[in-house]
Amino acid sequence: MEPIEKLRHIRCFLMDMDGTIYLGNQLLPGAQGWLDLLNENGIPYYFLTNNSSRSQVEYAEKFTRLGLDVPQEQIFTSGEATAIYLHRHFAHAALYVVGTPALMTEFERNGFKLTDNDPDVAVLGFDTTLTYDKLWKLCDLVTAGKPYIATHPDINCPTEDGFKPDVGSMIELVATSTGRRPDVIIGKPNRPIVDALVQKTGFAVEEHCMVGDRLYTDIALGRWGMTTALVLSGETQVEDLARSEYQPDILAADIAEMTGLLKKALEG
Repeated sequence: MEPIEKLRHIRCFLMDMDGTIYLGNQLLPGAQGWLDLLNENGIPYYFLTNNSSRSQVEYAEKFTRLGLDVPQEQIFTSGEATAIYLHRHFAHAALYVVGTPALMTEFERNGFKLTDNDPDVAVLGFDTTLTYDKLWKLCDLVTAGKPYIATHPDINCPTEDGFKPDVGSMIELVATSTGRRPDVIIGKPNRPIVDALVQKTGFAVEEHCMVGDRLYTDIALGRWGMTTALVLSGETQVEDLARSEYQPDILAADIAEMTGLLKKALEG
């Protein structure tokens, strides 16, 4: 099926943020036009990010600074998805969280108790406030056999100046120290975040299109039956496609080109 035809069957768009809509503190070309097109045609959309270091409110504030009007209800983080998963499987658990204050607030808002003293579950998030003591405590809990959950698998987080280590890098550190990897990783491209999304949007998996810049997280969501669109404005370069098991249904230089493709689909 051609890209234009695939887009005609989409009822809800999911967009990555870093590398897709903006890079660092710079809005990427075409972002405003893309959102205008979705809004004008009444097409539902959500921003889906694996970055668990920030809250919905912080992301909404960032969008405002960049000149975009995005309600916080349309922002879905791996932190929120992790809270949904924990509610299903560890409803009354006390958590030890390696994460930012924003991630800790997300769990507290969802009714979880946070503790350093004999927690039920250890959670590893993208922690830009990371300390050696936090890692040491986490490794002790992982070695002791506590249930171990990671918010997402991203190795690096893109910035205007390059990349900074993300949760995937910390997973490798903990695995080297303890010999153990997370029992469950929630974020893209894993099934738990897909289940949480379907619950949130109300659409079937195949009615979504994920637009993002990473093959191993955004485009890998295609394995669950979701349409995927790769933009080359972030982490992935076109030469990376030849080496990847994950191939997009749609390939575009950036979100501006995606806008043109969707316009043609809507006109047809």
